[in-house]
Amino acid sequence: MNTIYQIMDWLLPFECFQFSFMKNALLALLLLTPLLSLFGTMAVNRRMAFFSDALGHSALAGVGLGMLLGVQNELISMIVFGVIWAIMISRINRTGGEAADTIISVFSSTGIAVGLLILSQNGSFSKYSSLLAGDVLSISPPDLFWLLLALPLGIGAWALLYNRLLLTAVNPALAQSRGIKTKWVEYAFVSLVAIAVMLSIRWVGVLLINALLILPAAAARNISRTALQHALFSVLIGLLSGVGGLIAAYYLDTGVGAAVVLCAAVCYGITLPLRGRTR
Repeated sequence: MNTIYQIMDWLLPFECFQFSFMKNALLALLLLTPLLSLFGTMAVNRRMAFFSDALGHSALAGVGLGMLLGVQNELISMIVFGVIWAIMISRINRTGGEAADTIISVFSSTGIAVGLLILSQNGSFSKYSSLLAGDVLSISPPDLFWLLLALPLGIGAWALLYNRLLLTAVNPALAQSRGIKTKWVEYAFVSLVAIAVMLSIRWVGVLLINALLILPAAAARNISRTALQHALFSVLIGLLSGVGGLIAAYYLDTGVGAAVVLCAAVCYGITLPLRGRTR
């Protein structure tokens, strides 16, 4: 890490990046935001904007159930429960009978209620309150290693599934006629989103993860003419929001997660008037 820090000192001779925790936070955001932005494009295209919100709320339930089962690693319990929760939402949604937003709302409310019920026993919830807002400044070099591993794997999986996901979202009947197993493609997609959300939740927070996943993709959609532009603009807006929010949080002495989300919201506001011109 010392070599990386030296390179960053040379490239970024600014006051805010003279501290190791700021360097770690910058690296984390450079690894997290592209992954979330890419998955966000498919969530927006499939009209599943609140899906990640339900997954974020389920993180508390995952931690709570992991604690009851004696799982020492919180990340593992969150990922396992998150994937199961995501597949359950997708499976029930496919059966019809209820609107997708109703199903997602039910799972979102249930997930956070189960988590609060377990974690607040004996007044111990204060130990887990950091999951609500997140703290990217607390990220460590070992955490960065896992994010570095997750980024290329996530991009590779997104690239492999992208055409199938897009066709399934646009015309499920046509996708099935071409031999695409839409059910398993959807399960793979929601599982990938669940893993990305759970990897990010400790540093972004339950309350902000949905906004960070959706806002860059929504802003990019306002100015994109093609699917490729949508993906590229989403990643660029995500990176800009991450770096800009981190710098703003340092000088304003405020929370990084909230600052990053507000930067993404500003990007959405700027691109919104351009939506009609690019369509």
